[in-house]
Amino acid sequence: MKIYLSVRKGQQSKKSFEKGKPKMNSLFLMYHDEENKKRNYEFLRLYLYDKPKNFLEKEHNKETQLLAESIRAQKILDLQSRKHGFVSSVSGKIGFLEYFKQTTDKKCEVNGTWGSWLSTYKHLNSFCKGKDIPLSKIDDFFLENFKIYLLTNKISSHGGKLSQNSALSYFNKVKTALKEAYQSRMISENPSLRVKSIKEKETSRQYLTLGELQTLVKTDCDYPIMKEAFVFSVLTGLRFSDIKPLRWKNITFDKLNGYMLKFTQQKTKGVENLPISEQAVKNLGERKKDDDLIFENLIYSAYHNKILHKWISNAGIDKHITFHCARHSFATLQLTMDTDIYTVSKLLGHRHLKTTEIYAKVIDKKKIDAVANMPDLFL
Repeated sequence: MKIYLSVRKGQQSKKSFEKGKPKMNSLFLMYHDEENKKRNYEFLRLYLYDKPKNFLEKEHNKETQLLAESIRAQKILDLQSRKHGFVSSVSGKIGFLEYFKQTTDKKCEVNGTWGSWLSTYKHLNSFCKGKDIPLSKIDDFFLENFKIYLLTNKISSHGGKLSQNSALSYFNKVKTALKEAYQSRMISENPSLRVKSIKEKETSRQYLTLGELQTLVKTDCDYPIMKEAFVFSVLTGLRFSDIKPLRWKNITFDKLNGYMLKFTQQKTKGVENLPISEQAVKNLGERKKDDDLIFENLIYSAYHNKILHKWISNAGIDKHITFHCARHSFATLQLTMDTDIYTVSKLLGHRHLKTTEIYAKVIDKKKIDAVANMPDLFL
């Protein structure tokens, strides 16, 4: 890979848009992967005067150019060190907050995870009080204190303490970032391996019964595309993050296996070949071009969640339901229909059977309730 320093004409800083300010151009690095014939760009947020008019402007351009060249040299050194199996001394000097923010920005491509990564960054920034620490200086003492901070401080959006599982989610993202830094040879060891994670607290899985789902399907929704996606999730067990990018080419059919859905899980990056029912496909309507999105213009936000709640309420269902509950409903329905837990685990794409066992406990509770509701025979 080669790294080039280039100038983009007309890419001005915000200040240069102000009235009377001279035009400035942006400096950026271009990473050229000759083997894969790919190019990536990194803007340095450094600017040159387009037409320097005096000594100060010329000196500014000279000093800024030298700084950009220095950054390029550091990037090359970092690249070469990792290529030959060495831990880069340059990478280790990057601030952990800066590194985590860069990692968070990359996650914006993964729908459904970016918000959680951004929340983790905000908590991390608050914990560090805005003062950055070199990546190489992050140790088990830092992680233990951050864990205590997540579990004991009133830092939730409503001014209270975070739930144990929210704290676990944020802490695990910090551990994931450190693991990636270690695998990229940015640090010589992974300190998170010496720190115990937060214990997960078992929670109940909210789901819809077959009768509730049948009523819901007959109820109109103010956002029809979300209703279609929700029903598809109930029939397939897919997460929203896996449904949103689906294209028609992902669905195939052959006489031996029926309909199959071939996709890559956004959460685990595992490649899946998932059998889906004819009902699930028919509900999608007429097939379009292979590269067309199945659920075009599908968005899910706090606003759209309110629309979903209204839809649930209009169906006469008094439950706190989110989009992810469609996946829970799929799992509980399968187990209720006596599908074995191993098969359900595979259909959900779980890596560990323990994750699926949570749904089995829901079914056990239903059995207990059913026995308790037996009428009194000794009248």
